[in-house]
Amino acid sequence: MTLKTNTMKKTLVMIAAAAGLALAASPALAAGEAKHPRSGGFSFEGPFGSFDQGQLQRGYKVYREVCSACHGMNLMYFRTLAEPGGPFYDSHQENPAANRFVKVLAAEVQVPDIDSETGEPIMRDGIAADRFPNPYPNAVAAAAANGGAAPPDLSVMAKARHDGANYIYSLLSGYKAAPAGLQILPGQNYNPYMAGDLTPFWTGEGPVPYGGFIAMAAPLRDGQVTYDDGSAQTVDQYSKDVAAYIAWASDPKQVQRKQAGVGVMVFLFLFAGITYMSYRRIWKGVAH
Repeated sequence: MTLKTNTMKKTLVMIAAAAGLALAASPALAAGEAKHPRSGGFSFEGPFGSFDQGQLQRGYKVYREVCSACHGMNLMYFRTLAEPGGPFYDSHQENPAANRFVKVLAAEVQVPDIDSETGEPIMRDGIAADRFPNPYPNAVAAAAANGGAAPPDLSVMAKARHDGANYIYSLLSGYKAAPAGLQILPGQNYNPYMAGDLTPFWTGEGPVPYGGFIAMAAPLRDGQVTYDDGSAQTVDQYSKDVAAYIAWASDPKQVQRKQAGVGVMVFLFLFAGITYMSYRRIWKGVAH
């Protein structure tokens, strides 16, 4: 009995010690946290959500006029913009590659090619079958042009980050002046939604602030991109629109998958009902 009591005491002491260590470590863990992303109220969220084509068009414009100067979308083709659910889809088009808007947008860029007669490298107008052009020839050039930090590709950025579009929206619209007491390295910018541990750089009073450092300075400002549909030309609206566009580009078939899933669920529900009624009819009056 004494041995069992001593064993229980040791176990309780170990549990208490572990709890104490956890509590002692909690401030350090909190220091490395980013602020939880704000909700952008996107129309495509939820099992029945769908993309707003007008918002996708505005988001593409923000990407094209602002983001594409540094960030590529190597997995995106111009023709994808005109696929069902895309920003420039037209129900009357023969096929995505024949979409009149996509043809114009693609022709505005120059893409590298090879002359079919001489074999010499040339630059030509883009066509719907081309990928989006990359702003830099390679990752080394991208890093050299941006202080050693190569801008990430945005093709699947919404899938690569937790909370996808809400994270992108919060990050782009959440830049703030660094709190007093936070030492910022040259070429870095403070953002409360950027993951990182600011403990080594915090000399102020109170708890270590949320967030971390990001090499990209605030890319958006009010009035930077002109909207033709009367939407607000503010940083908050730009951030929402380009976040929605990046979310669509990361998963262009998202709405179709949702619709297929709803159809499957309806089928399974009806099948379950028929199966149950068949079961009741076949085994009616039979003891089991």
